[in-house]
Amino acid sequence: MAYVIAFAGKGGTGKTTIAALTVRYLMEKKHKPVLAVDADSNACLNEALGVKVHATIGQLREESLAKVRSGAERPGGMSMEQLFDYQVQQSVIEACGFDLMVMGRPEGPGCYCAANNIIRKYTDKLSGKYPYVILDNEAGMEHLSRRTTHKVDLLLVISDPTQKGIRTARRINGLIDELALDIDRRELIVNRISDENFIKLKSVSGALSFENIFNVPEDESIFNLDLEGRAVFELPAGSLAVKTVFAILDSCKIP
Repeated sequence: MAYVIAFAGKGGTGKTTIAALTVRYLMEKKHKPVLAVDADSNACLNEALGVKVHATIGQLREESLAKVRSGAERPGGMSMEQLFDYQVQQSVIEACGFDLMVMGRPEGPGCYCAANNIIRKYTDKLSGKYPYVILDNEAGMEHLSRRTTHKVDLLLVISDPTQKGIRTARRINGLIDELALDIDRRELIVNRISDENFIKLKSVSGALSFENIFNVPEDESIFNLDLEGRAVFELPAGSLAVKTVFAILDSCKIP
């Protein structure tokens, strides 16, 4: 089975950028294929990884439902489940060193539970083919209550340097215990904060029940990267963010 690394945290913390840097880390340090899963309805992991999305799970589900409603014929006498299974596997984006599967969102209003269930099913199904799976969840805690995040080896909770971000991290940690999710290890990363301010933040945040708490300093190269819409692979190896995130992942002793 794959070693699964998942990401959680409130919006705007830089979660997706760190998830993309983790893909880069695994490619450069472990030299094994990675399945990246964008489980956020507001998909943007592909941009951080520099690939285009040609189909999403949400889009495929809507198209399948439309075919059912219209009574359209299915090729080769396939059942709708078989056809959808084939379409989902065809939707996986193949890149150099990693593949990407994107949840996206249904076209109309309504619950995202079905798309979440599909992501969970196919993440489980495909994970046997990859040594590593990176699961970039949506902001907040809905993915936990929907159990999109499950059977995880390492959960990295990302916070910004605010009390709101820290409170969200604390709630995520509590919800994991409440739901008895199968998560082996949990770490907290406070993003975009200096070492000095990190010490101050910890002193006023109270108890945080994570195995370790790390910080990633502000890095102007990340700001420029996001501004110009470039992929994390274009960051120089000496970038402060790259060095820091790689050091954090080294300390996690990923097999």
